[in-house]
Parts: sequence; C-alpha cells; structure tokens
Amino acid sequence: MDFNLRPLLEQLEQEELSKFKSLLRTLPPQDGLQHVSQAEVDEASGRQLAEILTTCCPIFWVEMVTIQVFDKMNRTDLSKRAKDELREAALKSLQENAIPPSGQQDAYSNIWKTSGPIWKQNLWPKASEHPQTFPQGYESLVPFRNPHAPAGPFPHTVVLQGAAGVGKTTLAKKWMLDWAQDHLPATLPSAFYLSCKELGRQGACACTFAELLAKKRPDAQEAGRQVLAQGQEVLVVVDGFDELRVPSGSLIHDICGDWKEPKPVPVLLGSLLKRKLLPKATLLVTTRPEALGELRLLLDQPLLVQVEGFQEAERRGYFLEHFEQQDQALRAFQGMKASPALFRMGAAPAVCWVACTCLKGQLDKGEDPASTCRTPTSLFLRFLCGQCPHLAAPAPRLPTVLRALSLLAAQGVWAHKSLFDGQDLGQLGVSEADLRPFLEGKVLQADADCEGCYAFLHLSVQQFLAALFYLLDSGAGGCGCGCAQGIGDLRALLSKEERLRNPSLAHVGRFLFGLANEERAQELEAAFGCRVCREVRQELLLAMRAAGDRPSSSRADTRELLRCLYESQDGALVREALAPVTELALHLQSERDLVHAAYCLGHSRALCKLSLQVKGIFAEKDRFQEPGTWAERSQSDQHLLPFWADLCAVVGSSRNLVSLDISQSSLSASAVGVLCENIASAPRSLQRLVLRNLSPANAYRHFCAILGGYESLTHLTLEGSDQKHVLPVLCGVLLHPKCNLQYLRLVSCSATAQQWADLAASLETNHSLTCLNITASEFQDEGAKRLYMTLRHPNCTLQRLSLENCHLTATYCKELSSSLMVNPRLTHLCLARNDLGDHGVRLLCEGLSYPECQLQTLVLFHCSITSDGCVALSALLQEGSGLAHLDLGRNHLGVTGVKFLCEALRKPLCRLRRLWLWGCGIIPFSCGDLASALSSSQHLVSLDLGQNSLEHSGMKTLADVLKLPSCPLQKLRLKIDHSDAQIQKLLEEIKEGNPKLTIERDNEEPKNHRPSSADFIF
Repeated sequence: MDFNLRPLLEQLEQEELSKFKSLLRTLPPQDGLQHVSQAEVDEASGRQLAEILTTCCPIFWVEMVTIQVFDKMNRTDLSKRAKDELREAALKSLQENAIPPSGQQDAYSNIWKTSGPIWKQNLWPKASEHPQTFPQGYESLVPFRNPHAPAGPFPHTVVLQGAAGVGKTTLAKKWMLDWAQDHLPATLPSAFYLSCKELGRQGACACTFAELLAKKRPDAQEAGRQVLAQGQEVLVVVDGFDELRVPSGSLIHDICGDWKEPKPVPVLLGSLLKRKLLPKATLLVTTRPEALGELRLLLDQPLLVQVEGFQEAERRGYFLEHFEQQDQALRAFQGMKASPALFRMGAAPAVCWVACTCLKGQLDKGEDPASTCRTPTSLFLRFLCGQCPHLAAPAPRLPTVLRALSLLAAQGVWAHKSLFDGQDLGQLGVSEADLRPFLEGKVLQADADCEGCYAFLHLSVQQFLAALFYLLDSGAGGCGCGCAQGIGDLRALLSKEERLRNPSLAHVGRFLFGLANEERAQELEAAFGCRVCREVRQELLLAMRAAGDRPSSSRADTRELLRCLYESQDGALVREALAPVTELALHLQSERDLVHAAYCLGHSRALCKLSLQVKGIFAEKDRFQEPGTWAERSQSDQHLLPFWADLCAVVGSSRNLVSLDISQSSLSASAVGVLCENIASAPRSLQRLVLRNLSPANAYRHFCAILGGYESLTHLTLEGSDQKHVLPVLCGVLLHPKCNLQYLRLVSCSATAQQWADLAASLETNHSLTCLNITASEFQDEGAKRLYMTLRHPNCTLQRLSLENCHLTATYCKELSSSLMVNPRLTHLCLARNDLGDHGVRLLCEGLSYPECQLQTLVLFHCSITSDGCVALSALLQEGSGLAHLDLGRNHLGVTGVKFLCEALRKPLCRLRRLWLWGCGIIPFSCGDLASALSSSQHLVSLDLGQNSLEHSGMKTLADVLKLPSCPLQKLRLKIDHSDAQIQKLLEEIKEGNPKLTIERDNEEPKNHRPSSADFIF
C-alpha cells in the first residue's frame, strides 16, 4: 500500500473503530471483504484490522474506502494524512518513471491535436509542454489509473473537483492521453474530450451524439458502432461541467438514448452523464465545487476526487525555479505565505506565476514586497498596473479599454461565463489592437481549446476586474453601480442570496472592498489615467449595515464580513463598519480566519460580548500524535502567536467587553498563556466568562488561577470532562476577599470527594455566590451530603441550587430535607435526572412543609417518581406550601398520580402557578381530572402536557374548560397531531372562546434541555 494504514486505525477510539467497521461494508464494491468473516472484523483491534485489510483485500479497494470512511466519520485529519502519503508515493513513482518509451510518443501526439495542449500557457519555469512533467498525485485514488484496481463489471465515473485553476483540466487531459495509448489499436478512437465551456456557447443548437463527438474526433462518426461495442474501453472526458451555463435542473429532462437522434447539446450531455448514451464507458468529469450538487443528480455513485493543486512544498519549489537567486525566491515565498488568503489561492499555478512576476520586479528594484503580499487585492492591483505597458501620460484610450474589460469581466461573472469571443468584444466597442497591452501582459489570453476566443489568465483576475467595474467612472459623471445589462447592482453583489446562487460574487465583493482603499484607488488612477468613484465606499458601508440588521446572520456571514473588511486594509473603514456591532460570535477554523479576526477586532470599539470557537489552528499535544509531529506543528505555530496576541489584546484593552465565551476550542499552551495574560491585565470590565470543552486539559486551571480578586466577574461557567485540578484553584477564587462571583456553573466536572467537600466549605465563607449549578458531574451522594450540610450554615448565601444528573439517590435526601427546614434563602432547587424515587420525594416534602423553607421552584424531572410520590407532593401543596413552580416531567405518574395532583390544584391553599407534566404518560382518561382542576384552580397560569398522547377524546374534555373566558390558564403546551382535523377544530374553538390563552405545540422531544430549563433562570 502507498500509505501506512495501521497508525491511522490505531488513532481511532473503540467507538470510532466500531463505526469504521460498520461503514466499511457499505461502500462499493461490497465484495472487497468477501474473503473475511464478519466475526473476524468485529473482534479485531485497530492493528489487527489493518493487517486483515492489507493481506486479504484488494489494495486499491482498501486505499479507496479507507479515505471514504474517514470522510464519512468526519475524521478529515486522518483522511488528509492518507491522501498526503498517497500523493508522496505517486510523486516518487513519477520521478522514477518520468519519461515514457519512445514508441508511445506518437499516441500522445495524435490525441494532443484533438484535445488541445495541457497547459493553456506555459507558466511553469523552464518547462516545456511535455505532458509527462505534470505531477500525478492522484493516480492510486482512481480505478482506471491504479494497476491494483479490480476490473469490476461496473462502469467507472470519476469526478475531479477543485477550485479554479488548480489543474483539473490538465490532469484530465494527461489521463486521457495515457488512456489513448494504453487501450485499443490506433485505428479506433478510444478517448473523447468534451469542453463544457465550448459547448455552452452553442446554446440549444441540435446535433446527434455522433456529431458531438466528431467535433473533436472526425473519425468517431464513421466508427460509431465500433465505439459503442468497445464499452469500458472508451473514455469520455467532460471538462468544466460548472461552465455549461444551462438552467438548473434542465439536464435531467428529455433524456435521449439514440446515438443518431438530433438533440440540443445539453440534452445529449445529460443523457451521457445519466448513462443513456455510452452506458458502459468510463466517464471523467471535472467541475468546481459549486456545481457539484447539480452534477450529483445526474451521476450514479461517482468517485469524487478532490484536486487540491500545489501543496506548500510545490509552491516553494515553483518560487525557487522562477527566481535566479535563492534568497530572493525564499523572501518572495515567505511574503506570500504571510498572507493566508493569498497563500491559499497559490494552489493555482497561475496565481503563483502572478506572485512571482510581481515580486521579482519589486525585488530587482530593491523594493520591499510586503505591501504587495498583504492581500489578494494588493497583488492583483500590482499585477494589473505592472503588466500593462504605458507611458507617463497614459494612452488616450487606455481608461476606456480598461472600463470595457472590467465590464466584460463583470458580465461574465454574473452569467457564469469565462470564455469570450469576437462578438463579445465587438459589443464593447474595443478591438484586438486596443486589448494588446492586456494580451501582452497576460491579463487576457487566447483560449487554447476554442479558436478565436479569449479568457482571463485565471478566474481571480476576472473577479478582480469585475470588482473594478463597480468603481470606475462611467464617463458620464457616474460610477459603475451595476447599470449595465446582466449585471446586478452593488446591493445585489453583496447580498447573501446572490452569493449562494453564484459563489464567484463573494470574491468580487472582497476585491471591491480592497479597491475601496484610498491608496489603491490613487495607484489605479495614476497607472491608467482613469477616475475611481469615492462614493462606493459609503455604499459598501450602507450595504453591510443592511445585511447586519437581518436576524438570520450566521457565523458564515460574520466570517465573510471580516474577510471583506480585512481586504480593505483601511482602519477607518473597519472602525466605521464595526461601530454599531456590540456582539460577535467567531468560529476560527484556519490561519486566515485568525488573521482577519485579529485585524478587524483591533479596530472595534463597541464590542460588549465576544464568543470564540477555535479549531484546527494551534498544535495540540495528545496521545494520538506521533512524537515528532507535535514538535513540528508547535514550532510552525509560533508565527500565529502574534495574530493571536492581537486578537487577545481586544480582551486586555476593551473597557466595554462584559462577556467572553470560549467554547469547543483546541488551543496550545502558548495560546492559553497569551489569553490568560490579557484577561488578567484587562481593565476589570469582564462580568461573564464561559469556558466550555477546551483543550489542553490544564487550560481550565490556568484560567481560574487569574480570577482570584477579579472583582468585576459575576458569572463563571466551566464545562468539560478534563477539570480534575480545577476545584482547588476555584476554591481559592471563592475565598478571595474581593470575590464578587454570583453565578457558578460546573458541567461534566470530575473531582475527588475531598475536593467537592472543600468546595462546599468555601461557600460558608464566600458572601457573594447566590447560584450554584453542578450538572452531569461525578458528584454522587458523598459530595452532596457535604453540600447539604453547608446549606444549614448561616453564612451560606445560595438562593438557587441545581444538581442535575449528578448520580444522586434517596440516601442523603434526609440531610437535604433537614437543611431545607432551616434555610430561609434557597428559592430554587433542581434535582433533575437523579434516581431519587418516591422515598426521596417523601423525605424532601418533610423539609418543604416547614414554614422556614422559602422554596418556590422545585425541578424533579426524570427522577423515577410514581403515584406514591405524588401523594406526598399533593399533601404538601394542599397545606399551603410556598411552592409556585413544579416540574415532574419524564416521571410515570399514572392515573392515580395525576388524580392526586389535580386534587391539590383544586384546593384554595395551593399556590402552584406553573406545572410541568411533560412526557408523563398521561392518557385521555386523566383529562377529566385535569379539566376539573383547571376550572377550580385560582393560581395555575402555565401547564405543560407535551409528549402526552391525549387523543381527540382527551382534548375534547380539556377544550370544554379551556375555551371558557373564566379559565385562569394563560399558557398550555400540548403534543398536537396536525393531521387530525377534529383536533384542529377544537384548537380553533379554544382560540376563539379564550383569546388570552397561548397554546404551544410540542411535537419534538428536546435533545439537550428539559422544558422547564428556561424558567429556572440559570
């Protein structure tokens, strides 16, 4: 195998390994494991499973499905490692076998003439257009490229997906050339190339499928029957599916299976992809990700291969080849790498060429290239100004030609079009001679596949020029605000709906923000003698504010906003844009996200609430990583710390920030240290701190260590399974004389019995804490006993206590009851999801019956209570207890239990205002008791009957009372069958008769929260 499977499988937890095994047999071909018994697989460890797969199964199948299973499990880290190892093995193989035997050259040359050259133009330094020079990093992923692949009776459909310019077409053409020489005799055509970019220009013109293939291979029409008979020996390349430019969904209609029947080109192409034409042929389709959804509607179980373009080592090698001096090459490479957005775009060879061309010119002049590399806008602006020759006084027509070219680019982006012919140029009023500066500068170039047509060097160049259209003066005193036919205005360009329909518009929008920078506008004006509209800047601000006011703003919207603002590199613009923003939720997933957030938040002045989620940026040392891996990543992380420090400085300097939430985050030790330093030095405005599911494990302890004496902090949440050493430090925080903490929440916290006892003891000294929430923690009865004793202490200030899902039983409910008898401060008590049983409830009711007990809210959700427990609760309520809110959800109360509760509700001394009976198994028979209670109760205003099947008969009984205006109930929650017309009619009658009653529909079981959680006010 070309990657080491054993260490990958050994990194899986037992549950993940079981999932890997179950998914393994679901992927085609399912006979890959036919020689291995199910029991043998089920009982195997990670190491044993790797040995079984590599020795008993086809190597190609193992390589393919391993990556697919990792992807389905969302273990993209393992999938990436496997792909990287495959790529390295393929490159090594390529270097060892780079030159084919001389007898194969004629086959390549023959196909070369029909599909066009592999490179649109030669951008690789010192390279010829020899096809074998292209790296083959994906060979072993594709069945017909892997010698170990099973022949199989099934036809292969392979989709190469990737961003623009990363080499999909090059790879497809290279494989096509190899296929042509490896398969049939030269007398028969065995490989066909269809360019969707070219076919899209034909529109609805009709032809036969034979004629379609013959456009590139004239011999195909005569050899039609023989081609059909070849079956799997035929390869059809469908290149650039995303550029077909047909209405969405149109390819799945009017499918044709006749080789000789004239049909519009889109119909023929859809029929080919649906395998009505050439059903046994091998299909190789290339597309950008945005068209993948529609393509999947046409293909049956395609193999998807992600083409990633240049990796970092390949980009570095490109720079070293382009520059004669190695020090210049490395300086330029580091400059590009310093901009995450630009470096990401460098996966496309054309963008690397643009960068090398611009930076070499600057370095040769002794200039600092840092400003050119800061953003994609700065690079492409320098490229445009530097590549188009002009005099000190620009040529008279140059501004006109530039505007025409930007108009062409904008029309193309909005129409999903990247290929332009003479007619397109003629409509703009420019000739080929006018375009010569842009052609010579390689901004625009003749297309290799379509004679007489032009395309921009790279999609990014087209997007940059499209942004320029919105900025250039129209020549009549106005700006290019989208008034041209087929081009949306600026608000449409920045709208979320348009960006979803056409992802290219997002890139245009970012370039537009970049060009709104005053210095760049002046550079453009000086280079081309054109006028840039300054009013666009204000339009951008207005459009951003309009988008920010929408309630549907998401993390993706926030990420896009920060990308645009960073691209501007205009501090004043960023400050003005963020002036009304008081809350931000940032999901940082890449170095680019971190850099953008650090820059933008540095200009924020009004931020009050900040939520951070950091994943995949910093190195995290754990047991899954090999010894050398963590050290290498940790070292590479050092260049990220300055950006992280800039982001954390917002916390350290802001006087407005009152809430900080850091959740689901993986940080390095250095990153934790930087954040802690800034929190410690902050101007004491922070009031709420939430730390949820963090790594490394000691992060919680470091954060708590700086909170002693932090007098502004009133709310603290610590949630996560790795808090073993937190409680001792937390006790120190609570015992500090300047502690003003009012609310403390500990979730999934593991600690020793002594540590829990120390926490309880600290509450006897602390005078500020009023709310303590310990949830899903290994608290158990011993820890609870010490806390119950603390409740009796006269200095204990707790008013709200939650011990939800803490493995409690009735064992120490007597101690809790005794504490309730003498504690006049506790008003809210939650014991949800603990196995208290009826005995525990009876003990609690003893304490609640004392006049000193001031408890108002009691949550006994899912506590194993039956009708016997209801007897005790009913007696308590009838005696005039101060209990106003009672949650008995998820307890099987039975008919008798409901009857006892209803009896209490009818008594005048019962003060219960809210009652939750969610999921208690209440049947229609009990609705009579409920109706009687509702008609008599003087205080009940809210009743939750969700997740109970009351049926029409029960609803009818309740409706007779609910529709009366005299019914005191204000809110009712029910499980409602929307398909039952009789029930819908009853609801209408209730609404008409008692309009003040609100009925909530509860048809879904809540996954994380019990229904009363919002009312507990924690």
